[in-house]
Amino acid sequence: MRAKPINSILFVCLGNICRSPLAEGVFRAVWAERGRGRDILLDSAATSGWEVGSAPDPRSIAVAVRHGIDISGQRARKVTSGDFHRFDLIFGMDRSNVRDLKALAPAAMHERIHLFLEFAEGTARDVPDPYHDGAEAFASVYRMIRDASEALAMRLEARASLPDSGQASSTI
Repeated sequence: MRAKPINSILFVCLGNICRSPLAEGVFRAVWAERGRGRDILLDSAATSGWEVGSAPDPRSIAVAVRHGIDISGQRARKVTSGDFHRFDLIFGMDRSNVRDLKALAPAAMHERIHLFLEFAEGTARDVPDPYHDGAEAFASVYRMIRDASEALAMRLEARASLPDSGQASSTI
C-alpha cells in the first residue's frame, strides 16, 4: 500500500493578491509540467478580508505572465473554517500567516499548516511580502516560489512512491 496521497493544497498570505495567488499558479504549472495536471486541488486564500474579490496584484500577474503562467482569473478570498478540513496541506507564506492560521484552525488540524519554504525546502524562511516594493521584489518572490514549488513537487512524488507503513505521520 502507498502513503496517503496529498489531494489538496491551500496557499495562504495576508491579502491573497501577491504571494499566495502566485504560489497557486506556479505550483499548478510545475505540477502540470510533471504530467500531473489536475490530480490535485489547488487554491489560495488570505488571513485577512481586506482584498476579498480582488484580482491578484498587477505585478504578480505580470511576473507570472513573463514565465508563461496566467493567474489573472483568480480572486482573493478569506480562509474559511471549512478549508481546514478540505485541504491536506495549508501553506502560510510567512510565519505571521502560519500563526494566524493556527489561531483560526481547530487544534486537530494544526498538523496540516506549515511554513511554505520550510516544508518544501527545509529552510525556515518567509516568502517576503513584495506589496510595498517594486518589480524586482516580485521577481525575487517568483524565484523563491518557483524553487520551492519544484522542491515540493519532488517531495510529493517521492512520498507517493513510499509504501504505507500504517503509521500516522505529520512530516510527510
